[in-house]
Amino acid sequence: MKTYDIFVIGGGINGCGIARDAAGRGYAVGLAEMNDLASGTSSWSTKLIHGGLRYLEHYEFRLVRHALMEREVLWRIAPHIIRPLRFILPHHGGLRPKWLLRTGLFLYDHIGGRRKLKATTRVDLKGPLGAPLKREYTTGFEYSDARVDDARLVVLNARSAEAKGADIMVRTRLVAARREAGLWQLTLRNEASGEETHAAARFLVNTGGPWVDIILRGAIGRNEAHHIRLVQGSHIVTKKLYDHDRAYIFQNSDGRIIFTIPYEDDFTLIGTTDRDFEGDPADAAITDEETDYLVAAASEYFSRPVTRNDIVWSFSGVRPLFDDGASKAQEATRDYVLKVDGGREGAGLLNCFGGKITTYRVLAEDAMEKIAAAIGHKGATWTGEAALPGGDFPVDGIAALEAALARKAPELSKATIRRLVRAYGTHAAGFVEAGRMGESFGHGLHAAEVDFLIEREWARSAEDVLWRRSKLGLRFSAAEVERLAAYVEKATERQMAAA
Repeated sequence: MKTYDIFVIGGGINGCGIARDAAGRGYAVGLAEMNDLASGTSSWSTKLIHGGLRYLEHYEFRLVRHALMEREVLWRIAPHIIRPLRFILPHHGGLRPKWLLRTGLFLYDHIGGRRKLKATTRVDLKGPLGAPLKREYTTGFEYSDARVDDARLVVLNARSAEAKGADIMVRTRLVAARREAGLWQLTLRNEASGEETHAAARFLVNTGGPWVDIILRGAIGRNEAHHIRLVQGSHIVTKKLYDHDRAYIFQNSDGRIIFTIPYEDDFTLIGTTDRDFEGDPADAAITDEETDYLVAAASEYFSRPVTRNDIVWSFSGVRPLFDDGASKAQEATRDYVLKVDGGREGAGLLNCFGGKITTYRVLAEDAMEKIAAAIGHKGATWTGEAALPGGDFPVDGIAALEAALARKAPELSKATIRRLVRAYGTHAAGFVEAGRMGESFGHGLHAAEVDFLIEREWARSAEDVLWRRSKLGLRFSAAEVERLAAYVEKATERQMAAA
């Protein structure tokens, strides 16, 4: 039975971020995720690294400042999966006045230490950038944030943690955790085989996301645990609605906002909603009401109305917000809360409530301060300088990487080269080889890449490959999915046998 310094429950962005930080400082780290990495909230975001412009209205200045400061840090360590994105905010005559928008954007530009990202500018919407909009929207503002492949951010943190010595266990559920003789005695169950194993840990970290209270009440036995407010956010993905590369941020008459974002080259992502949720987070699904809301909100601005026929995919996830008593779901704090239980006599517990993907690295550093205070300090902060796997190139080096990869495998299409570089960065060269990509499953996916995902990134199903390690699920037919699934099953069996 292995004994860890720190054991993390939950393989979302916060859990993998903490595991990476801790392993890099020299702690013995284990992490268990009951499903696939990023299979919960962390893959259902709006895919943005942003300060949260609308949170200024709720006086969340600390959260916004931390998030703004993190944009360029994360861009620097993961320039393959994080890239700057310009947002256009049209002025709506019946809603927030121009002076208020200018004030908010001035704060947004200056409180977060922006260096490389472009500053806010006024934009004339009578030109090309306003062409998709109704003619009544003639002026607006353009500001900077960044886009991210959220699920890949999780996986890359897990890969980095493993490279530093952490044990990453997917499809492994924590069945029970009990304090005994200054340690946590853990019972873990492999969800595929049903086999139970045991481990021990000096400190336990609960980053179960929307399941954080369920873990406390179930495996840990805290029946009174009620700390989070579950808020459902839903998105729709449509056929490409316009040709330029900007995103829009639209104000709505109910005080909320939605984004429309160029997505995966041929699509547009629209979201998000905010509604309280009850039940099993795994059952979250977009409602007819949410679909109607997003379609109507976008149609308020676009000259060609968005219809249900434009929708090619939708997704919905549950955000575990700390329950601060806010009256409306959209007003509940997005900041994180870390609570430590015990630890001075050993067997400490840290519960993570809330948070957002942009501030995961800061959350991990704050968590490590609390953990180190309980079990002893090892190492200094380091995650803001070390590149994530594949991100060891300059932020303006994407084009050079694409050119190099195209020379290495000239038979691959330009679109596939672009996708591979923006998913794997410098690590794409590790499995891309001219004439040796193996079986083609369609849409630029080959056996060499699938094997890499199984061997190096814990992919165990076609869904893992198509919806979390990539978004090729938007393009695959049912027959293509079936063929890929058969290959993944056989390749996974070979991998497990070899292990």
